[in-house]
Amino acid sequence: MAKILIIEDDTAINNMIADALQKAGYTCAQAFSGTEGLLYIEKEPYALVILDLMLPGLNGEALLPQLKARQNVPVIVVSAKDSLDSKVELLTSGAEDYMTKPFEIKELVARAGVQIRRFSGTQDAGSSILTYKDLQLNPDSFTVSVKGEAIDLTKQEFKILELLLSHPGRVFSKQDIYDYAWDDLYIGEDKTINVHISNIRKKLKAVSDQEYIETVWGIGFRLAK
Repeated sequence: MAKILIIEDDTAINNMIADALQKAGYTCAQAFSGTEGLLYIEKEPYALVILDLMLPGLNGEALLPQLKARQNVPVIVVSAKDSLDSKVELLTSGAEDYMTKPFEIKELVARAGVQIRRFSGTQDAGSSILTYKDLQLNPDSFTVSVKGEAIDLTKQEFKILELLLSHPGRVFSKQDIYDYAWDDLYIGEDKTINVHISNIRKKLKAVSDQEYIETVWGIGFRLAK
């Protein structure tokens, strides 16, 4: 079930959008400021973001590029600003769609479905980017970034992170990880996995306070909840 993040400071409008989307079969997270929306996007992936512009604190124009840097997610802007320049600026800044208030809620739900299907099709057709919290891993280009900042990993560190990101929630033993990241015989007492996990954590910690890898004592490792 696709999950949609609604960032709208007007409680009545936020609730109206959430209610309509939930009736259409989606699940929703509701943020009422730009800062709160940013916190949500850093915690988990979303299929779509519905973004108001006139937000307290961090406004929608400033928030949009930060959302895009943290997740490869489609964004529908919903705003009272109806000038052509505003629409063009937001669309060229990364928004996939723009609706002017007041709007028909049925149309918004329909457009949400279009963007989710379109983005899902694009992902399936050519993109293998793995996203978790504010981290993105691209196996095709062998790159990892956090908050849009590139992280330099060794081949084995990259493969370890790729394995964990490919199976959220699953616990991998040291042998599982070694078999995936190394083409060699695993020696049970070897400390190699611990050292590489520690190095990954240090590199990610240098640019983010988020926890990405969790130790499951006596079993192995998985993505942090």
